[in-house]
Amino acid sequence: MSVEIMDMTLDQVAAGPVQARIYKGGEFGKGPPVLIYFHGGSFMEAGLRDSAVAACIASTGAIVVVPDYNTPLGGVFPKPLEVGFSLFSYLAKKRAGLGDRKSLLLVGGEEAGGNVAAAVALKARDYYADELDGQVLFSPLLDPFMGSQSMRKADAIGMRERWADGWNHYLSAGRCHPYAAPSMCSRLSGMAPALVMSAEDDPLLDESVGYCQKLAAAGVKVRKDILPEGTGWVSIYGGKTNQAPVWEEHVRCEFNGFVKEVAIQ
Repeated sequence: MSVEIMDMTLDQVAAGPVQARIYKGGEFGKGPPVLIYFHGGSFMEAGLRDSAVAACIASTGAIVVVPDYNTPLGGVFPKPLEVGFSLFSYLAKKRAGLGDRKSLLLVGGEEAGGNVAAAVALKARDYYADELDGQVLFSPLLDPFMGSQSMRKADAIGMRERWADGWNHYLSAGRCHPYAAPSMCSRLSGMAPALVMSAEDDPLLDESVGYCQKLAAAGVKVRKDILPEGTGWVSIYGGKTNQAPVWEEHVRCEFNGFVKEVAIQ
């Protein structure tokens, strides 16, 4: 399915104007799901960026909004979250011409963007923002201590130092609120359903699985998919790999399945 890409400014967001790259698939039918997708970049990359994951999800017929969430207020917590939650709140009310009143509204992201998406979902729960229908987390970067067993693979793909620098940057204001590191949150009940994806050769595997377990234990509906080794999965967030990226069909199938599950709840 062809995907249309366009850039636009969402100038009525409470946190200030937000630049966004919009990916639109072909006809989904009435009420295409709208996904606010936060890009990766270890908390340090700003500007509009092409997103292979956003294009892949849009090819299912969804509308994917990839915002420049670090530029408006800066990339140090809690500023990216403020931008992300403001954007969610705006689209929940206005839709900005994206989707219609039947559209599911989701948040998602990969790596550092997965962290921001999880934080937006937490804040939506805390502020009784029932407009959030689900969260889509691809290898979310959730643990500032970087102490998991799978994290030992980070050196091999060139990410350990980058993630350490990213966490130091993101938490440089001196705050480690649960919104900054959702894996440390002790109260996860009442959150929107989640789709979580990782891979067997992903350094962020343990963080992804651990968060799934915490969500499920809190009564949150979770759909988990762990890809086998050799799919080039780590390329979605800039990890070095010599493997051809063959994860696209996995993402399309899991996203479609997740949307169907959420729609009937």
